[in-house]
Amino acid sequence: MSTAGRRVSVVVGGASGLGLATARLLAASGDLVVVGDVDGDGAKRAAAELPDQGGEPDVGHQGVAVDVTDEAAVEALFADVTARHGAPHGVVNCAGVSTLSPVVDHDAGEWRRVVDVCLTGSFLVLKHAGRHVADGGSLVTLSSLNARQPGTGLAAYCAAKAGVVALTEVTALELGPRRVRVNAVAPGLVVTPLTAPAMDIPGVRDEYVANTPLGRPGRPEEIAAACRFLLSDEAAWITGETLDINGGAHLQRYPDLMDLVTKAFA
Repeated sequence: MSTAGRRVSVVVGGASGLGLATARLLAASGDLVVVGDVDGDGAKRAAAELPDQGGEPDVGHQGVAVDVTDEAAVEALFADVTARHGAPHGVVNCAGVSTLSPVVDHDAGEWRRVVDVCLTGSFLVLKHAGRHVADGGSLVTLSSLNARQPGTGLAAYCAAKAGVVALTEVTALELGPRRVRVNAVAPGLVVTPLTAPAMDIPGVRDEYVANTPLGRPGRPEEIAAACRFLLSDEAAWITGETLDINGGAHLQRYPDLMDLVTKAFA
């Protein structure tokens, strides 16, 4: 469960954005963190920059390349973590991609790409993390506001993230006998490398904020804090839950992205 008394946590998709913020917070809390990302060099850079709180001199954070759509790579990641450090206590999967297209014009290859990363990738991480996580450990997957609030042009992403919610609940049922908790975090608008291109489209950011009761986008550190909480002993009786963190945006309406894109590029 640990190396030199430290909890071991794995953050998939940890080279940037919400994953990087989560890796930083877990490391600052004293965990030994393994950062996995399709950008292997980015994962290694992220791991090298994480704060080290009292670990053994020869045991540090680790960065590895992993593509969540490649089952052999996901399986190897968790087998290697267990061999090096012991069974991980916590796993957070932040890997995700998106696309924008009306359903009637949606390219099937783009649909598969988004669903493969966001839903099938989540399944593969839960499958192999679930085999290796320590009894009493915790698994967290990033869902989205779009799991419950549809947005024009986001059919693949909405469908995949809604699937993550159901997948989370089923896995929580199955791993409950081992006291392994399985939850999801569903952020609203947080500006990250994934969402930044949309924020450059005139009107998009303003529409999001106007439909968020708390009047601002979220910060990566706020999502990271929720992930850390769900991995902690303070969340010991929480499983099968999807935690919405969106400033109240689920109470209002989602921006019409296709209309804004059409106006911007007409």
